[in-house]
Amino acid sequence: MSWRHQFRLNPWIFFPSVGVILVFLFFGIFLTELTGRVFEAVQGGIVTRLGWFYMAAVAFFLFFVVALLLSPYSRVRLGPDDSRPEYSYASWLAMLFSAGMGIGLVFFSVAEPIFHYLAPPGMEGEGAAAAREAMRITFFHWGVHAWAIYIVVGMSLAYFSFRKGLPLSIRSAFHPLLGDRIHGPIGNTIDVLAIFGTMFGVATSLGLGVLQVNAGLNYLFELEVSTRVQVLLIAGITAVATVSVVLGLDRGIRRLSNFNMIVALVLILFVFAVGPSTFLLNAWVENTGLYLQSLVASSFWIDAYGDGEWHGDWTLFYWGWWIAWSPFVGMFIARISRGRTMREFIVGVLLVPTALTTFWLTVFGNTALHREVFGEGGIAASGREEEMLFAMLQGLPLSAVTSILAMVVIVNFFVTSSDSGSLVIDMLASGGNPDPPKAQRVFWALSEGAVAAVLLLTGGLMALRTAAITTGLPFTLVLLVMCWSLFTALRRERRERPAAHRGG
Repeated sequence: MSWRHQFRLNPWIFFPSVGVILVFLFFGIFLTELTGRVFEAVQGGIVTRLGWFYMAAVAFFLFFVVALLLSPYSRVRLGPDDSRPEYSYASWLAMLFSAGMGIGLVFFSVAEPIFHYLAPPGMEGEGAAAAREAMRITFFHWGVHAWAIYIVVGMSLAYFSFRKGLPLSIRSAFHPLLGDRIHGPIGNTIDVLAIFGTMFGVATSLGLGVLQVNAGLNYLFELEVSTRVQVLLIAGITAVATVSVVLGLDRGIRRLSNFNMIVALVLILFVFAVGPSTFLLNAWVENTGLYLQSLVASSFWIDAYGDGEWHGDWTLFYWGWWIAWSPFVGMFIARISRGRTMREFIVGVLLVPTALTTFWLTVFGNTALHREVFGEGGIAASGREEEMLFAMLQGLPLSAVTSILAMVVIVNFFVTSSDSGSLVIDMLASGGNPDPPKAQRVFWALSEGAVAAVLLLTGGLMALRTAAITTGLPFTLVLLVMCWSLFTALRRERRERPAAHRGG
């Protein structure tokens, strides 16, 4: 038995990907200051010159997904016509939510509304109008655009793998355009780009999670807030993630996702119950209306008449982050969505997680804003984004208990993100094998922890933002071509199949 067969990897994908990661780790560890300066320059260049491209591309992804939902193609099943879903709706949605938003949602649910409240673009900060605008912007960043990006990847992979019998790999989505050339250098390059984006997208989330866990431990036990502590936390939680990797998808990710949804539900219901409940319900309705009303204008607003700094720090960061995450989340949701129709897939992935996300943002974000606008304030005074969640919880009953619950949610999101991210990367590196060897997945889980640690060493939160914007850029081109390829395949299938069998 050859080493290649034993380890089930594609050397033309695995070794270039590992090489890029090792080069990054070398520069980050031994040339830390230089790497930090390079990150800053790269982010500035992308924001200044290519911000328009990010905004136009992400707006197109949402349009493409909605157009597919309203088309006859939405009846096509992601698998053979007689296939049915493997997981229940509850488990499916829990895994979607845990993998798709996770740590970032916990991190920014209080911090982002507070920051926009203090300095909203184009208007004076603080007061009721600023609070309203802060929630509208936060909804925009966490709404349907992110999930539309995930749908483009996830639906393409599920269609070409489960319906057309191709490997579960990013390259398979380009078969209508490239034919068998997807098995050569072009396909290898596409998968390397996907691994690159996934690695740094997941590492960004892990870095955010560790920043917040450190802040929570500082609040509860006065543990120092430092890069050294954060690196040790990454090492410890990554070790836990390897256990989940060994347990596998059903015993590992599924159980942790279900458990985390229960803990998160307890936390959000508690905050809702003891917080300004009526105000939160009113705010959820109003936030949603403002978000929907401004959706088109916000999708194309790029601050062309300003300096673009705010736009680069927030909107472009999110768009780059979602795109960098899309190979990971897209392949993962494809892996768990076999047998669903495209209509089920789009509605489930686009609307249900968005509704849950907006409710979460309202409960945590508006509870914090209520205290700032109508109460004693104090949350904005904490200054550091990773501390604001715990500052908000401190003003509620049982703050020590809820802070511990919040850290449990963050750690579990860390583990499920690392576990599912390593699964996806290993599937790519092994040429689309849906069940690669666990030892390889452990290697990728450890690599994600190492990259997250180096990002913190080279610039903390700014480095995490830059990594997201930079790694998402090349994969944006891949996603645009992927849309054309999927549409081409669907149109071809509809022409070739008898009318009675169209749609599955």
